[in-house]
Amino acid sequence: MDDSLARYCARLESLAREEGLDYYPVSFETVPDSFMTEVAVYGLPVRMPHWSFGVRYIYQFVQHRMGHSRLFEVVFPGNPNRAYLAQRNSLEENTLVMAHVLGHADFAKNNLLFQRTQEEVGYHIVEQAAAHARQITEAIEVYGEGRVEVVLDAALALEQYVNVHLGLRRPRYPEYLPEKFPPVSGEFMSRFDKLAGGRERPASPKERKRAPVPPAPERDLLWFIAHYAPELEGWERDIFLAVREESFYFYPVFACQIMNEGWASFWHAQLLRKADFLPQQVYLDAIKAHSDVVRPYAGGREIALTINPYHLGFKMWESIVAERGMAFARRVMQEDDDFSFVRNYLTEELAEELRLFEYVAAPGGDIRVEQGDIETLREKLLAPKFNFGAPSVAATHVHLDGTLELTHDHHLDGRGLDLERARKVLQYVHRVWRRPVVLRTVDERGRPKELTSG
Repeated sequence: MDDSLARYCARLESLAREEGLDYYPVSFETVPDSFMTEVAVYGLPVRMPHWSFGVRYIYQFVQHRMGHSRLFEVVFPGNPNRAYLAQRNSLEENTLVMAHVLGHADFAKNNLLFQRTQEEVGYHIVEQAAAHARQITEAIEVYGEGRVEVVLDAALALEQYVNVHLGLRRPRYPEYLPEKFPPVSGEFMSRFDKLAGGRERPASPKERKRAPVPPAPERDLLWFIAHYAPELEGWERDIFLAVREESFYFYPVFACQIMNEGWASFWHAQLLRKADFLPQQVYLDAIKAHSDVVRPYAGGREIALTINPYHLGFKMWESIVAERGMAFARRVMQEDDDFSFVRNYLTEELAEELRLFEYVAAPGGDIRVEQGDIETLREKLLAPKFNFGAPSVAATHVHLDGTLELTHDHHLDGRGLDLERARKVLQYVHRVWRRPVVLRTVDERGRPKELTSG
């Protein structure tokens, strides 16, 4: 980091504290574009080796070379937060980026979903991911690249299938069904049973009934396979749990994207406006960069079929602060995720101002704009976020011969699966389950469809 940027960084941090931002320390580092692309693709500076990341890297590289994407910064929440700035950014752009990162850091420390997840995963995900990568490299040396790749294929194909609501370290299912005692009848007998020396419960039967596995539909497939796959070895289980831990870390970033990017954009604008220590030209160029970040549409187009979360979130926070004040906005920031944020605070007036609309894409590529109500528009915006962005598939039964039955909740998703992709994932799952695997879903016409592997 050059001297001017370091001076601006110190002054911006001081100003942020004065404005009420509360965050863990931020470690800033400027890095080459190639490193930025790798971090964006792998999700972390060092991550487990797998061919799928190479495919994602090529896609990101091509997008960048064609001018369709540009990475200004990558932030990893924690204690400390780690922020990587692109060396190719101008001084003015990186000044804005640092202010933006401070907004992210404030959000990550104070939002309840981020708090809970980081307390479970730990505040040093970069180091933990590096440890996972070393663990897998050691497994390759012992068991061979082919065997390890089979396990990684399955685990990474299921990386969105976690249940953050049940916690990172959840217990296994009860082995037996709970014992049932005959109901106590009458108020007197109920009170009598509570007295010392009351009626004794009948002795438990010698043969207790085993609980089904799973006892209810289980969406956390990474956890389920790690603990219940019939022949999974310890090192394979560790890989599944490592992927699961990293997915827990990424979930709040995914579930709060509109809020988080909007909050960071709101605060970088606020801090730049009050940064009277910036030379006028630096300030003007930084504000120009702000306009580029929060513009509603890509390039020079005046309409788009995708939402810029920076723009939508920024406008929503501006509206909330203007109408209800900063104290209320901070409470929303702490308590909400994108689902409650969009449903509660994207008003019909704001949607009209931002020219948001619902559209339907026909198979031939034609786009038809539909006039829907605000509730429908909100749900359209949120639809890609349900179930961590993945189809709703759960483990529903393990048969006596070990066959695993998976069920796709097409009613919840409102659609069938991409059957070719589903077949590929099913093959990955079969290789680690090592028993037949059956997936129940529907085809493109809504007719029942059963896919089997093994």
